[in-house]
Amino acid sequence: MNTDPIADLLTRIRNASLVGSSMVEIPASNLKVEIAKVLLQEGYVRSYEIREDGKHRTLRVLLKYDEEGYSVIRKLKRVSKPGLRKYFGMKKLPRVLGGAGVSIVTTNKGIMTDRTARRENLGGEVLCQVE
Repeated sequence: MNTDPIADLLTRIRNASLVGSSMVEIPASNLKVEIAKVLLQEGYVRSYEIREDGKHRTLRVLLKYDEEGYSVIRKLKRVSKPGLRKYFGMKKLPRVLGGAGVSIVTTNKGIMTDRTARRENLGGEVLCQVE
């Protein structure tokens, strides 16, 4: 049993990128798939796919590295946790590295980056930050 599946997702991606693995497999959920979709749109991962074997779904994320072999993801940080949720209004959404990184926010219109949420005048729960 996992009490924080988002932290588990981030930790698996972080660990795989530290050892130079080309891909990581994670038990899938709709929330994790949406986070992977945002990571793909922002260029932090090469691709992702959902695999089904019987009644279990897994999310396979292909990690992205630069030409020198360093991971594109430098830092993954969980912001809002199950014990302490962090909600921000549109004007207070945190900027990561002055806009070079992204915060992944869950809003009433879905999961998106902080830039998209600001553009659509939305606030919400900041799930994590990616640098």
